[in-house]
Amino acid sequence: MAGSLLLLGSTIPHHICRPSNRLSFSSDPRIHAQTRANYKLQFKEVLFSSHSVCHYNNKLKPVCSLDSQDAHSITQEPVELKRGKDFEQWDSTSAKFAAAANLPFLLLQLPQIILNTQNLVAGNNSALLAVPWLGMLTGLLGNLSLVSYFIKKMETEAVVVQTLGVLSTYVVILQLAMGQAMPFPQFIATSVVVASGLVLNFMKYFNFLNPEIWHIWEDFILVVGLSTLSQVMWSTFIPYVPNTVLPGAIVFVSAVIAVLMSRTGKLSEKGVKFLGSISGWTATLLFMWMGVAQMWTNLLNPDNIKGLSAVSMLLAMIGNGLMIPRALFIRDFMWFVGSGWGSVFYGWGNLICLFCLNSISKEFFLAATFGFVAWIGLSFWKDAQAHGLSSPLTSLKELVFGP
Repeated sequence: MAGSLLLLGSTIPHHICRPSNRLSFSSDPRIHAQTRANYKLQFKEVLFSSHSVCHYNNKLKPVCSLDSQDAHSITQEPVELKRGKDFEQWDSTSAKFAAAANLPFLLLQLPQIILNTQNLVAGNNSALLAVPWLGMLTGLLGNLSLVSYFIKKMETEAVVVQTLGVLSTYVVILQLAMGQAMPFPQFIATSVVVASGLVLNFMKYFNFLNPEIWHIWEDFILVVGLSTLSQVMWSTFIPYVPNTVLPGAIVFVSAVIAVLMSRTGKLSEKGVKFLGSISGWTATLLFMWMGVAQMWTNLLNPDNIKGLSAVSMLLAMIGNGLMIPRALFIRDFMWFVGSGWGSVFYGWGNLICLFCLNSISKEFFLAATFGFVAWIGLSFWKDAQAHGLSSPLTSLKELVFGP
């Protein structure tokens, strides 16, 4: 997911934040001007400090749920939490780790971009086939959808990470199109969606966007995300499955019907809530499938593994791993699953492939593995200590099932 260089500033009071799922809109231009000014100030501050924009809001009680819509409940009332020193310290530290993830994500695609450039200059376009365009596409759409998700949560560090993830992944897709490793019509369609999505998300963040346009965008990414995910999942395994667009077409029609029913009030309250949760999880699954597509490509074409950058895979593992403590601390299950999958399957999993095919040294692989396992253990231990829990497993239980 991608980022920016950060300077870790001085400590200010920290707390878990549970802001509203939606930004408020008012007809009073003075309120609009003040709101935009606040967002701009917060956006600048997050680029030069490790503190979430959420830290400027009221103190809210943590909420955990499998439903992405409930991870930051809009009905949650501000309450004072009993905090100890460990709680305050880990709240601050986990926010710093989430902000620090910007650096590896900023550099994530750089080794792959350099390697692709070298292959393009040398005329070795076949080496670009080691990077599956379907996997990169799902990752890009996942990042773009998660920008919208985290904007509603006002988790600014995550917004910056996802935005830079979109930009860096798009550069790789551009290289694949230049090397004829991605069909040109799909590249044009992807470019239009990315440009439109970034503009709309930017306008939403600074409260410039009409609520109705934002709802249309949410419906669009739900329909496109679901249909793209199902089609890409199917197409990944061609030629072992029939080459058909039927899976994507069926899901597309079903998603459109569901959205129309929701918009016309013909969907039950539970149905509307379920549709909302699907939107968030679709974004995460799109991002997660990028790792599956890459590993499947490795298995089918092991000779092309030299076209895969080990440094990029290591950065993916580190960047996603740095997000895990914060996702665990605020009990956002969807964020935790996405970051955990990116670390384990996309980052560490591809390092396994590179090691098995003798593309990286044993020392490199063992050092990465030991460091990753130690980091996960530390994250759970510190979280349990911060929340005053008897076991790190209790943190996992609360994350999944609630306190």
